[in-house]
Amino acid sequence: MTAGGHVGAYAPDPGGGFTDGGAGKNVGDKSGLRTALAGLTTRGRSFLAAGIAAGICAYVLGQSDLLRVGLLLTALPLVCAAVLYRTRYRVAGSRRLSPARVPAGSEARVHLRMDNISRLPTGLLMLQDQVPYVLGPRPRFVLDRVEAGGRREVSYRVRSDLRGRYPLGPLQLRLTDPFGMCELTRSFSTYDSLTVIPRVTALPAVRLTGEAKGYGDGRHRSLALAGEDDVIPRGYRYGDDLRRVHWRLTARYGELMVRREEQPQRARCTVLLDTRAPAFQGAGPDSAFEWAVSAAASALVHMLERGFSVRLLTDTGNAVPGEGTDGFAGASQESADAAGLMMDTLAVVDHSDSGTLSAAYDVLRGGNEGLLVAFFGDLDEEQASVVAKMRRRSGGALAFLLDSASWTQGPGAPVSERCTERLRMLQEAGWTAVAVPHGASLEELWRQADRKRTGLSAPSGSADPLGSPHNSGGWS
Repeated sequence: MTAGGHVGAYAPDPGGGFTDGGAGKNVGDKSGLRTALAGLTTRGRSFLAAGIAAGICAYVLGQSDLLRVGLLLTALPLVCAAVLYRTRYRVAGSRRLSPARVPAGSEARVHLRMDNISRLPTGLLMLQDQVPYVLGPRPRFVLDRVEAGGRREVSYRVRSDLRGRYPLGPLQLRLTDPFGMCELTRSFSTYDSLTVIPRVTALPAVRLTGEAKGYGDGRHRSLALAGEDDVIPRGYRYGDDLRRVHWRLTARYGELMVRREEQPQRARCTVLLDTRAPAFQGAGPDSAFEWAVSAAASALVHMLERGFSVRLLTDTGNAVPGEGTDGFAGASQESADAAGLMMDTLAVVDHSDSGTLSAAYDVLRGGNEGLLVAFFGDLDEEQASVVAKMRRRSGGALAFLLDSASWTQGPGAPVSERCTERLRMLQEAGWTAVAVPHGASLEELWRQADRKRTGLSAPSGSADPLGSPHNSGGWS
């Protein structure tokens, strides 16, 4: 929830129920007697039972003093329940997350604020927020008397090692009397969500290139004919600045021609994440799938920081952000917004039921995809052939192949022969392919991929399969 947003405002109505102070909707029990008696604590029920027992004994034994004691014990919890239930007040609560999006393993702070918007002071209030077990223990706070128009602020910390989107709330308010005989609990109506995104690793600045065909300078390029002055012209339009008139072309075509404004284009990068359930084994924060998700998030952030137009693609063919040109984050879209949208997607991504990468290949068939960075699980021969064909549709391709056999055996296990064979197939197709054993460092694998690309670089004067290392559009 945004800072200062109200969770709700409640006030007891004359019938004994709680009403929403904003909409006037009754959210309490209409039966005042049942609600009051249901709010009796263990102490209050014990006093009530002892009073009834004392009254019965006084009647049987004919002891008037014992009867007075029984009446006192019975009346005390009932009076406390009636007074507490008939208390008239209005309170409003708000919740603020700082931050609302946090990496796995990091802490976020939740700020709660209670405002007494009635003209009377409140009694003792116990505040409790509902949080999932994975975020930590349920926070509870005791708020002493809040004066009319007063405010109380408390906060607590939450932390999760598992990515996901977790609900916070609804906020519960518990009222109690000074003797602890009765307590009433009411819940506010709304809740917030805390997004735990994958861990992001800072990647080194290497010169792996592979911009889209036709982009030339990988980051920014102006459309030109022969030189900087001979930009692509267009016909004159009403309101165009006369200083932009290209007189030489005007004489050639016989009509006013103006220089077209430079159209900067951003190099593209597609990060492909394999989420097929059969491709990964194990579960939990240290599983191969979680490593792939975290690595994809790191690659997305790294490429966005390098000025690329980036999109996230999964084996199901779903692309994020899905706006702009062909699903990439458009030039008009802020990189932070695009990164946030893709991170939110990775926070909740799970295994897919798909057993093939054909849907992702269909998305990439259009070509002009720029750089392709892919994170794959186990590949059989058929899926390896599909991946090999993806290379034809990109300016450069980098693959990280997770070896499930190594991840099952534990740290230090060698790469399996099957994984080695798949690496060979991808390398023959033009991929820069790297095996990912259990516990491998993404930063080191990133450098290893750069060294492999350098080894695959063609001799001087020939084409580099991943683009020229002297091209400024690389990962520099």
